[in-house]
Amino acid sequence: MKSIVICLLAFVCSSVQAQHTTFLQQGRIEFEKKQNVHARIDEMYGDDNASWKDLEKKMTPKFSTSYFDLQFTGNITSYKPGRELQENVNVRESPAEANEVYTDLQKKESISQKKVFEQLYLQQDSIRRIRWKLTDETRKIAGFDCRRANAIIMDSIYVVAFYTDAIVTPGGPESFTGLPGMILGVALPHEHITWFATKVLVDDVQPGALKPPARGKKVTTAALNETISKTLDKWGNYGKAYLKGIML
Repeated sequence: MKSIVICLLAFVCSSVQAQHTTFLQQGRIEFEKKQNVHARIDEMYGDDNASWKDLEKKMTPKFSTSYFDLQFTGNITSYKPGRELQENVNVRESPAEANEVYTDLQKKESISQKKVFEQLYLQQDSIRRIRWKLTDETRKIAGFDCRRANAIIMDSIYVVAFYTDAIVTPGGPESFTGLPGMILGVALPHEHITWFATKVLVDDVQPGALKPPARGKKVTTAALNETISKTLDKWGNYGKAYLKGIML
């Protein structure tokens, strides 16, 4: 009898816990994007133009911070610039700071509005296929238990991501998708950039409320890459760094 009572209690406790497990299917996530600007300046100038490099560093804060909002409902995500910081008003805009990315995860399609200097492009293509390797490392981000995954994108860019299966939409910031849950943290160690969720809000997002961007010259990913590459081909390391920033 004692064994039966213990089993019943264990069953009830597990049932109550299961009822209170949260699996979000819609809401809004604020991402904080941070860049080590001085490290990127070193990359862009290399060993040449030391005087210009030093001058650029004196005129630029070492780190930059910006915010983006990712709204999601079901298999649709919409990533856009979020709240502005006063300290960024007079700072030169970095690549991808105006990016808007709409992703249909079920159709595996993405529409991105990207500003390249003064030109707007509307990049339409299939979502990037990323070969993730899951690890046993965990980390808590914005109150969620997350698991680490690693990958290589664009042939050479090393990516560290943290995702949670408590948010069932398998999306993430920018074009990072493909894990069994929402990506709440991304780090590109060699590119000196990170995105980490600061908060997850259970907003009521109606199915038809998320619309893809519609402004800009329509291009595929390959065509945009080729166009920017031709423009920045003679810009050396600066052109290469700018191209990577835009195509992430």
